[in-house]
Amino acid sequence: MDPLILATIVGVVVCYFVCGIPFGLIIAARMAGIDVREAGSGNIGMTNVAREAGGKAAALTFLCDVGKGTLCMILGKLAIAHVCFGGDASMLAITGPFAWVVTTLFAACVFGHVFSPYLHFHGGKGIAVGLGASLGLYWPIGLSMLGLFLVLAIPTHYISLGSIAAAASLPIFGLVFGIRGVALVPVVLVAIVVIWSHRENIGRLLRGEEHGFTVKSDKKKDKE
Repeated sequence: MDPLILATIVGVVVCYFVCGIPFGLIIAARMAGIDVREAGSGNIGMTNVAREAGGKAAALTFLCDVGKGTLCMILGKLAIAHVCFGGDASMLAITGPFAWVVTTLFAACVFGHVFSPYLHFHGGKGIAVGLGASLGLYWPIGLSMLGLFLVLAIPTHYISLGSIAAAASLPIFGLVFGIRGVALVPVVLVAIVVIWSHRENIGRLLRGEEHGFTVKSDKKKDKE
């Protein structure tokens, strides 16, 4: 088997299993003694953790989810560059002939979180890990999506609205920054999966029934 193909497969497996770690579930259980799958929306992501376990747990969940995506992408690229290109990471640039390698790793990170192997292929909605992984993929793409997210989420208080828009913009920003051909396919698939994971939010937004972002008081939680 071609060394690059083999290295990519190994990288995909590692990214999938590492990014599948359900930090929101673990952190909420440790800090608030609750199973977020049985509270609120039932999601393990930062938004539901904030509502049900408090701001500290939500912040830690966000940092861990972003961090796992960023680290997997950075370390994955460095490892593949070392094994296949003599350490020349520029060979894996998103505008180069091997861009498909890094966009495939990117998809593995997000899919690991959304379809967690530790939770019977259920998980979060892929926004925080997607942000982290996109920063590792090519940081201008990640910051562009973050900017769009903030522009929509802050004034409306609808995290889901910002998240859906950011996901939909991913292939567009990918094209703007030079991702072409087969390398764009994993990026498009990520956008589709993340939007699909927000299908219930989309329905509530259309009906005017979506809940704004709220944070459970840490002080109230401590007294309880």
